[in-house]
Amino acid sequence: MSSKFRLQRSLSGLAIAGCLVAGIPALSLAQGLPGLTLWGGVKGEDNLNFRLDYGGRAGAWDRYRLRIPAKKMKLAVAQFAISYPDYYKGEFDPKDVEVIVQDKSVPLQEVNWNKENNLIEIFPVDPVPAGSKVEIQLSNVRNPSFGGMFYFNCQVLSPGDVPLLRYLGTWVITIS
Repeated sequence: MSSKFRLQRSLSGLAIAGCLVAGIPALSLAQGLPGLTLWGGVKGEDNLNFRLDYGGRAGAWDRYRLRIPAKKMKLAVAQFAISYPDYYKGEFDPKDVEVIVQDKSVPLQEVNWNKENNLIEIFPVDPVPAGSKVEIQLSNVRNPSFGGMFYFNCQVLSPGDVPLLRYLGTWVITIS
């Protein structure tokens, strides 16, 4: 075998290895943002960012980081209500929920998981100020056994407001 041929084979192998290594970060970020959703049914301005810390594998344990940008928080919030479809068969741990406002955890008065109505209600001790960046962390989540696309809708209640929840947006979460 000539040295020129060996050099070409080595460079080809190195190029393939480089592509594989460069592709790993892209795979790990696959559940970091909603990305491009075709036929998702959610308008672009209503699509909320999220991250699944452990990859969103069916039947596995995970942590959901559900984000709400400051521009969506037009009013102070006394309650967050997260509804999800009845075909989502995962499990949540209401004792392992955290609300992070402007990168600081806030104390919670109560967290209710209403299984029958597919709803998670989160009540901070003090209202979350308008214009705040919020991340709701649902830890110790058991993903459903079967994958799919699940629409988690975020609604909020402002302090002193008429007790009607206002829609903020939707996290389109894919479990594979």
